[in-house]
Amino acid sequence: MAATFRRRLRRGAASTAVAALVLAALTASQSPAGAKNTAAKGPEPTPADTPIDGGAAYYTDLPPLNSPVPPRGSNDPRPDGDSIVTGPAQAGIPATVLAAYKKAESEIRAADPGCRLPWQLLAGIGKVESGQARGGAVDAEGTTLQPILGPQLNGHGFARITDTDGGRYDGDRTHDRAVGPMQFIPSTWSQGGPAGTGWGADGNGDGKKDPNNVFDAALAAGTYLCAGGRNLSVQQDLDSAVLGYNHSEEYLRTVLSWFAFYRTGSYEVPDGRGVLPAHRPGANGTRDHANGSTDGRTGHGRGTGDTAGNRPHPGRTKPNGPAKPGGSGDGHTGSHTPGGDHAPGTPETPGTPQTPGGEPTPTPKPPTKPTTPTALQQAGDQDLTTTAGTDFTTKPQVRAVDAAGKPVAGVPVRFTLPGTTDARFPGGATTAIVATGKDGLATAPTLHAGDKTGDFTLRATAVGRTAPAVDIKATVKAKPAPKVDLLTRTSDKELTATAGHAFAEDAVEIKATYQGKIAAGVPITATMITDDPDHPVQNDKGPYFKDPQATGDNKDKPLRTLTGLTTDADGLLKLPKIYTDTHPGTFLLRLTTPNGTTLTLKLKIAAPAKTA
Repeated sequence: MAATFRRRLRRGAASTAVAALVLAALTASQSPAGAKNTAAKGPEPTPADTPIDGGAAYYTDLPPLNSPVPPRGSNDPRPDGDSIVTGPAQAGIPATVLAAYKKAESEIRAADPGCRLPWQLLAGIGKVESGQARGGAVDAEGTTLQPILGPQLNGHGFARITDTDGGRYDGDRTHDRAVGPMQFIPSTWSQGGPAGTGWGADGNGDGKKDPNNVFDAALAAGTYLCAGGRNLSVQQDLDSAVLGYNHSEEYLRTVLSWFAFYRTGSYEVPDGRGVLPAHRPGANGTRDHANGSTDGRTGHGRGTGDTAGNRPHPGRTKPNGPAKPGGSGDGHTGSHTPGGDHAPGTPETPGTPQTPGGEPTPTPKPPTKPTTPTALQQAGDQDLTTTAGTDFTTKPQVRAVDAAGKPVAGVPVRFTLPGTTDARFPGGATTAIVATGKDGLATAPTLHAGDKTGDFTLRATAVGRTAPAVDIKATVKAKPAPKVDLLTRTSDKELTATAGHAFAEDAVEIKATYQGKIAAGVPITATMITDDPDHPVQNDKGPYFKDPQATGDNKDKPLRTLTGLTTDADGLLKLPKIYTDTHPGTFLLRLTTPNGTTLTLKLKIAAPAKTA
């Protein structure tokens, strides 16, 4: 017997925008570019405690208790490794939607194998956000047959986000709405991400990035979930990714329930035949069609659709036997069919919703107001030190806490690098936004040091909150100089010149080796020294170099100690041109490495020929 399961649609809890909404709704309003755009339109500032996604509704149906199982006598696995399964109708995923999730998983696995994104996580989010694109109501290319739009983000029950796309994606020129199967808001789609170019992606290779296309939206959602170097096989990273999508603990539990359910098995159903989640009518609990219908979760493939005043009574839905993979009305277990299962044209009388057994359904409690963080604290290993050109082994980490010192989950934290360093987050980014997990911790992505050495300060800020920022100090040390045990000249030709004239171009070339192997990148210091065998010092006459950086009157000034020289990939170094003054004689040039290996060369300068 198919199991009975709970279904409810909670209003006012965090909502439907994709992962990036937690970023872009903030970054679009917090970044300089975002501030400029919104200032031009004069929107009111969003209250600091408003949920990042505006508190719009999301489906909170939980999966049935009986998991999908392989049919008896079946050992015919699918080519992709998934067994053919039967079971609850809720395990069926529309064919095109399922293909989009698996394609996104494959592409991200190739580009970012360390993320370990499972397609079932995308399916869990897609189920909660849009009921798998309204039961698979998509065309052959994966684009929704009708727009799937969240409520207007006008500040009434949700965040106030004035129009950012001129209605291009959501058809609304006054305020933004979440769009498509994965519920991106327009600013997130086109302006979010670490580079500010948007999380939008082209998942079906048609050259366009369309949030209404399930291939594009699934790839974009997967890209966000993997952002910041996350490894989704690690529970903390998984929780952080989902909470970043929507910073509600209930949302996290609901998504992870469907994620776990789909991992036990699933099967493919025809497009338009997927089971739709339950819903309740109401301003805060609807997703609209572009045509203005109050609910917009219209069935496709069967029935007349689920429109205002024509909704099935929960009490009329009879739990029958196991559902058929095709999603026929005979197999629904506690949920209505995509087209509705009551007599067409019979309006539903508003009143207390009924459970299948006829008992009144308890009225959902208002959502709990999100806890406000009052402080950020540096956490983890505070020794952020590495050498130039390498990754920091310790990731910057902070904890968000409330006034009682308890951790606060779902707080977006922006890590910002100063302009004084060339250290970068993955992708060359100078900022990264990470939501805190259940333990209140936000861990920045792996930080890579550039060539610039010295100390710098990384700043962590609770985005949209009043908690003071935290400064995290980091240090980049110089790379240890390569070891050298031998310096040799590549030519045995005598080094001679006439006083007042320069030595030949590239007269001195040396090679550095260590234990017989090439020593590349070795710093070399060249010094003209006196011939005192006990205490040689820099000479004040004879041959000299010119400073390549000098200008004006200093460009011809003699320079008898030259630094900044380095052997190339072959361990070779050609010295700059050597000049002479009016002093003839034999002079010494000493080449020195950081570990003390030296080579001394003789430079012979002849007196100029006497003229008759």
